[in-house]
Amino acid sequence: MPALGMAQDTGTLIAWLKRDGESVAKGEPIAEIETDKATVEIEAPASGMLGGVCANEGDSVPVGQTVAWILTPGESVPEGVRDGPTSSLSRPDGVAITPSAVIEMQMPVGSGARLSPASPKARRLAHELGLDVKRLTGSGPGNAVLAADVLAAENERNLKSRPLEAGTAWQAMAERVTQSWRSTPHLYLVREVNASRLMAWQERIEPRLTYTDLLAKLVAVTLGRHRRVNAYWSDAGIVLNSEINIGLAVALEDGLVVPVLRRADELSLSQIAVRRQDLVTRAQAGRLSPDDISNSSFTISNLGMYGVDTFNAVINPPQAAILAVGRLAERVVPIDGKPAVQPMMTLSLSCDHRVIDGIRGAQFLQTLADLIEEPLLLLE
Repeated sequence: MPALGMAQDTGTLIAWLKRDGESVAKGEPIAEIETDKATVEIEAPASGMLGGVCANEGDSVPVGQTVAWILTPGESVPEGVRDGPTSSLSRPDGVAITPSAVIEMQMPVGSGARLSPASPKARRLAHELGLDVKRLTGSGPGNAVLAADVLAAENERNLKSRPLEAGTAWQAMAERVTQSWRSTPHLYLVREVNASRLMAWQERIEPRLTYTDLLAKLVAVTLGRHRRVNAYWSDAGIVLNSEINIGLAVALEDGLVVPVLRRADELSLSQIAVRRQDLVTRAQAGRLSPDDISNSSFTISNLGMYGVDTFNAVINPPQAAILAVGRLAERVVPIDGKPAVQPMMTLSLSCDHRVIDGIRGAQFLQTLADLIEEPLLLLE
């Protein structure tokens, strides 16, 4: 079971795309798993035959635990795997899985099953909504709990005005920001910039480019000139990241996800736009891969599209900084000693004070502001 994020302890096995005994090719999808962040397909690490499957659809599996083997001709599943207990495997309700328990869960009611039967979709939905599937009344065959039963129970809970328990994505986000807020000394620097040249750039070069695309390019260049901002704090001290990987905060219904533009400093504007659109689309569909959400070195959070003037963002650990971007708004500012109406944008840089002091943060903002106010400086 792979880890798709720093705060992930388990993953739910949604479906096997290959069955025990079937041939598989390296890179071929063999299973679909779900975490608090995304639903992804897991590819076969080698060619051979799938064997020794010891996790069922709907099981919650600890990260790092074996769920099956890829066997080459002449190989066999390790002794004791098929007949021995898999005590470390557990379901979302905390019940340990053994071969006998697996058999009982597949039996119809009345044949000695000790667990309430429920469809995989119902178990997954109940887990997401914080409901105990064993306490729900089923309407399916043999009183099995169906997804419709889970939704009905959720509606009843809402009608009774009970507090809605947060979904797993929201819980994971809450844990991360709480950890960051408690362990990271935040320093905030705010800078207002004139965005008239940025607007002209966007209109003349490619109208379909978003301001987020342009900012990602400018931030990547700025990080290349201020490597200390593209770093993180560790027990051994400050560590400089070898790559400039920019995370873009994307809001979902049940939380926040940060897909990553890898090596953003090496991408053209058009490449950034294509990759950003692809990442956002798959994030909203819950189809991000592990690589899409890992190893970001800096984050941009743009709430300007929602009419927010300015805000201070919480750092996404273990990064050392995050840039909060407000909306473009016309303001009266002095131009050559005379008042003029200009489109202005407010930037707020949240810094980990252990890595970035006020001077370094201010220098980073100065370079970024210069590039926003005169994008032709990119040619330098």
